[in-house]
Order: sequence, then C-alpha cells, then structure tokens
Amino acid sequence: MTRKNIVKLLPFALMFALLISGCAQQTSSTTAGTEAKAPVAQKQDPNVLKGPIVGKSNKAKTISITVGKGDAAKTVMLRFDDDTEGLEYAKKGEAAIIKWEQRGDDKFATTVKPKLAKLPEGVSEIKSDELYKLLQDHVPLTLADARPGMRYDQGHLPSAISIPVPLLKEKKAKVLPEDKDKLLIFYCGGYT
Repeated sequence: MTRKNIVKLLPFALMFALLISGCAQQTSSTTAGTEAKAPVAQKQDPNVLKGPIVGKSNKAKTISITVGKGDAAKTVMLRFDDDTEGLEYAKKGEAAIIKWEQRGDDKFATTVKPKLAKLPEGVSEIKSDELYKLLQDHVPLTLADARPGMRYDQGHLPSAISIPVPLLKEKKAKVLPEDKDKLLIFYCGGYT
C-alpha cells in the first residue's frame, strides 16, 4: 500500500476504543467527607434531531433523519435552503445532529453536524498525520481495524490486525494484545 493510500485511509483512523469502554468497569472513588455527585440531567433541545441520515434530496431540498430507537424510532423530514450550514454531513447512513427551526408549516434545517462518538476517559483521538509519524518512526504500537472481516480482507492499513466490533463486544479484552505497554490504536470506516 502506498503512502498516498495510507494517508487517504488515515482520516478514518479513530480511537474505536469507545467500544472497549463498555468492557471496562467504571469506578468512582470518594474520600472522607466528600460524596460522589449525582450526574446532572441535561435538558435536550427540542429543536435538535440526532440519528442516521436516511436520505437527502437536492431537487426537493429535503433531508430525512431517523430519530429514536427500536419501536419508538421515526423518520423526520426537514427542508433545507442555501443558508443551511453543514449540508456535506447529510450523507445517507451517517449519524448526524441537525438543528432546525419552524418556518410556517415546515421544519427547516439550520445546521447539520456529524454525530461523533464520545471517547471515554483515558482514550484520545489520534489524527492521521500523527499516526503516519508514529508508523514512520517505528513506534511500538498495535493497529487494530475494527471494521467487519470482509472489509478488512478487501484492504487494511499495513500491520493492522482485525478486531471487528462484534468480536470485541463478545470476547472483550480477550481479543486485545497481551502487551499492555504498547500503544493501541483502533480505526474503522468513518469518523463516527
């Protein structure tokens, strides 16, 4: 694989360790005289929709997004115009956050942003140029491709091992490398 191909794939390199956090146990510590604070519930803005984009029609100037989960999931259609920011993030199948406003009988998207995974404490995102430098400098690391095995077989970054998400969820830490002192970097097929 050429440097150009590596650089092209690297923007998709993310710390997919978010999935690992489901395996780790979160502990909270308290000291004498202090108590752990209860989480403060955040009020959700009613004019914000979050979920995967179902479709976008440039001709009709509409975006469809699925909100909710399971039986409560529904598809919402919004209009957009020349003032709508971030339309490049309204891609079918990609998770997005859409802010909207009511104009007459229609809901209009005002901004579209990608819905990115929140990384757990102790996990950080690495940019493609940083990863490239680590690889060039031969820094000891384990590079894990979290995409399905079929996608890994079609092509992957040099030296990457395959640890698909379902396998990670099922086997947890058992599929991770034994050397816990090495940097562990996950990447997948997108920035979400």
